[in-house]
Amino acid sequence: MDRAVLNSMPDAERMLVAETDREAMAELDEDELLELHQRIRRARTKYVKNYRRAASASVAQRGGRGKSFPTNQRDRDRAEVFEEALARVSRRLGVVAGESAKALKAERLATARAGSAGPETAAARAASAPRGRARTTRKTTGGVKKDASTRSQGARRQAKRDAR
Repeated sequence: MDRAVLNSMPDAERMLVAETDREAMAELDEDELLELHQRIRRARTKYVKNYRRAASASVAQRGGRGKSFPTNQRDRDRAEVFEEALARVSRRLGVVAGESAKALKAERLATARAGSAGPETAAARAASAPRGRARTTRKTTGGVKKDASTRSQGARRQAKRDAR
């Protein structure tokens, strides 16, 4: 990172970049890292937008992109500083998110092993079944109507092909 560019930044932005040091990010949790990531991205976008606007405006004045390139160095350098800071935060966020996912997976596996939320046993179903009159199921067509409808659609399609 270019120290001259960093020293030329306003104090608030310099402090924002300082928050991306390894030691400073070590004590942040996932939500705080996400919030820092968002603030860094906003600052980077600001300087990228300023650079692009000024560069596009100076192309017409200077007569080409190559000639107007050196005139807007400050915004380009600041955007690069924030790009590096964003990369540091993204890497740390990936590590913390991975650790969080592993912890969540271990917690879910432990919960599943302790007491399964799966199908009930026959004894538990019998104990929870209502006493008295036994339930009877309604008689259905068992898919006969659906099967007949599917066969007739197929027959119609085949007849349409044969008519060609």
